[in-house]
Amino acid sequence: MAAKKLSDAEIQENLGQLNGWTVEDGKLHKEYQFDTFVTAFGFMAQLALVAESMNHHPEWFNVYNRVTIDLMTHDAGGISELDFQWAKQADSISS
Repeated sequence: MAAKKLSDAEIQENLGQLNGWTVEDGKLHKEYQFDTFVTAFGFMAQLALVAESMNHHPEWFNVYNRVTIDLMTHDAGGISELDFQWAKQADSISS
């Protein structure tokens, strides 16, 4: 079953279950900061495995100890439940 785009109300409801995520430019957005580049890169490596297992890949950017993540489901044309599942995995790995 294809993922469906969530309504604004559904997105706001789901945001309440996440820590520090916002919506920017129609995408679920968060910036993580780590102590070192190696820690940030290790976080990304762990999330790469999550992304591959979910077949749901982020838009992300890394500079030294920061990782910026934007999520949306292109096939759905916006934010879907997949994005929230992915975000929860990212938060779990980062802690």
